[in-house]
Amino acid sequence: MARYKTYDYRQRVLLPVSLEDQLMPGTLEFAIHTLVEKRLDMSIFEGKYRNDETGRAAYDPKTLLKVVLLSYSRGLISSRKIEQACQENVVFIALACGQHPDHSTIAAFVSSMKEEILPLFRDVLLVCEEMNLLGGTMFALDGCKLPSNASKEWSGTFPELHKKKHKIEAKVAQLLEEQVQADRGQDDPPSSSGSGSSRQQQVEKLQKKAEQIGQWLTENQPKQGAAGREKQSNITDNDSATMMTSHGAVQGYNSQALIDAKHQVIVHGEAFGNGQDHGHVPPMLAGALANLQSLGHGADYFKGKVLTADSNYHTQVNLKECQELGLDAYIPDRKFRNRDPRFATQKRRQVRRFTLKDFHHDEALDRYICPNGKVLKLAVKRVLTHGHLYRKYLAAEKDCQGCPLRPRCIYAAGAKRKQLLVPIGESLSKQMVEKIETAEGRRIYPQRLAIAEPVFANIRINKRLDRFTLRGKIKVNIQWLMYCLVHNIEKILNYGPAYA
Repeated sequence: MARYKTYDYRQRVLLPVSLEDQLMPGTLEFAIHTLVEKRLDMSIFEGKYRNDETGRAAYDPKTLLKVVLLSYSRGLISSRKIEQACQENVVFIALACGQHPDHSTIAAFVSSMKEEILPLFRDVLLVCEEMNLLGGTMFALDGCKLPSNASKEWSGTFPELHKKKHKIEAKVAQLLEEQVQADRGQDDPPSSSGSGSSRQQQVEKLQKKAEQIGQWLTENQPKQGAAGREKQSNITDNDSATMMTSHGAVQGYNSQALIDAKHQVIVHGEAFGNGQDHGHVPPMLAGALANLQSLGHGADYFKGKVLTADSNYHTQVNLKECQELGLDAYIPDRKFRNRDPRFATQKRRQVRRFTLKDFHHDEALDRYICPNGKVLKLAVKRVLTHGHLYRKYLAAEKDCQGCPLRPRCIYAAGAKRKQLLVPIGESLSKQMVEKIETAEGRRIYPQRLAIAEPVFANIRINKRLDRFTLRGKIKVNIQWLMYCLVHNIEKILNYGPAYA
């Protein structure tokens, strides 16, 4: 009969563990530990503590920062999950030096780093420059839209939120009436509300919701959009916005990153509560310039450098900012793909569509004549569309019905008549279109994909950042910069033997 070694899971074992030996050179945890201990200025946290004479000793910010950075690198964003890792995972135990910070301490540490996160980001960026990881000649700007810790159900304009409040109050009144009938001894009326006890719980829940909406409406003001129309607000996180993504609409933030082309190091990151990229270039370039100036560069750092961004950034505001900074920008317009000769053989491209050049302008009467000889009259003198100012001209509906040239003239499904948008004044957009169409433009612009997309793939897929857990732009921006920090530290690990 076979014999086996005996084992007993109840047996207790004493294991001698050297915490320092768990942080092995060549790993990300070793790079984080070395950078925090030797290169990051952690004295910026000291002013937050007032326990030099009274109060309990605090966890060292170095320990908390190391643990949070490693957690984010492994897709652990929940403070409770981080707390659990500090108790069970030997690498986290080593980074925390055997201490076990609770989830509330970890959450408070992250959400309170408003003043400290940017200096830490710049310290890591300085290490990247010292290691020659920054090329400083070409940059790419891009963003990704991520859900926030807020529900779309709590979004709406002020009239919509008032309507929602009245609807909830009407439902409460209906439930109370049902309860009155039940109290009079009548049989419970047919209702989806359930029994009396569950009905009472539902009433209390709905009343609380209605009070919350009412209080929020009295304490806040409507948000105005660029065109003067009211934008949707959100009761749980009013800094966030409803954004369209390839996976549908989300209530969240647009996380932007400006990336150096040489080794894909992020030189600046910021989260915005605006899904459109029409005005993101000025704050992103200003933030990046401030970061680079802190490293010793001058105010003219971007002069002559190349910037690429996709067509969502093609607006007069963004193009003007690039021009003022002396950037050699390559930002195509939305019709860039339509003019690409590589698509010329595709069936949908074989029929040439009419452009503004095909419409004759009658300057005396300020009207346009279409290729079929019909008149388009001025309808709106100034309209803002995709960040550009236009004059809008409209054709008569009867002129477009049955027109033989309609397939080449009207592109929008369901449109009943031609709408012609004419740019106002000398447009930087036209200059950019001509620049992109050159052989040099066609060569430079596609490099954006190889620079920017791997960065967001690393953060979203490898680091598993699929949503923000905090609320408010300030706190969400802290989380986003922490992920940018982790990304840059990985670059230091991969290309810097001193930290590997």
